[in-house]
Amino acid sequence: MPIREADPWRLQYFEGVACPADVDIPTEDSDAWMWNPKHRWVYDKIAIAQSQGLQAGPHGVTPPFFPVFSKPIVNLRGMGIGSQILRDDAEYRRHVTPGHMWMPLLEGKHVSSDVAVANGAPHWWRHVTGVPAGEGTFDLWTVHAAADPAIETRCGEWIRKNLTGYTGILNLETIDGTIIEAHLRMSDQWPDLYGDGWVAALVRFYQTGKWDYADRDRCDGFSVVLFGPKDRSYRHPPRLLVEEIRRMPGISSVQITFHEDKELEAHAMPPGGFRLAIVNAWDLRPGKAAREALRAFFLR
Repeated sequence: MPIREADPWRLQYFEGVACPADVDIPTEDSDAWMWNPKHRWVYDKIAIAQSQGLQAGPHGVTPPFFPVFSKPIVNLRGMGIGSQILRDDAEYRRHVTPGHMWMPLLEGKHVSSDVAVANGAPHWWRHVTGVPAGEGTFDLWTVHAAADPAIETRCGEWIRKNLTGYTGILNLETIDGTIIEAHLRMSDQWPDLYGDGWVAALVRFYQTGKWDYADRDRCDGFSVVLFGPKDRSYRHPPRLLVEEIRRMPGISSVQITFHEDKELEAHAMPPGGFRLAIVNAWDLRPGKAAREALRAFFLR
């Protein structure tokens, strides 16, 4: 197994790829933090903000303006847990929390980008946008075939300035081109939508330090998410049902995204629901149809 993957429902993307035993590829921030001591500072969100000239500080230092966006300074796992908007000084004082920070409240398009970075220089980009469904949940994500020149120019300059010597996949979350989070790893929810041979190219990259992927046949892909209420228990659907859905035209993969043997409370989930499944598809209509088939099983 070439990729250190904590979620068993995502092993399907990597099982068929040969890789030397000494090549470690992180998909979890905890692994990425341990394996990249020189560049682990990117998990400090105050440092990320200040590296772009933004005012930011820890709770305990009163913001000079409002509203601000508040979140943990470092959060290696948690899907946005603890993040909130603080609209005035009184609200800030009610919510002062050790280990949290404030920064400007940004507005604009929220994009997640995977970047292949070789010795501090970007060589490949792929951009993803989500459709929020409320309270931290997302209805679906679009993996765009198109480039985003504004992000690639602005964030490419930031990478060259700040990540000298780093080689690996970098995930950036941006709002209107401003980086709000950086992760020294790939996004493991949709590698099958990056194209044939991408995972094999990923392994070669971590083995040789050189990015080599033709990327000739880009097309849009869709990662469609199913959430259920948190006030009930769930069982995995029968394997035959999952395989039937996976064989539907236009479907790339099906993930059942929870552990049957764990309490619901032991899963890191957003406030708005319990994530049950993800369907990756090359066409949005069959992706949504597959989600409805799973919804009929889970919420019957």
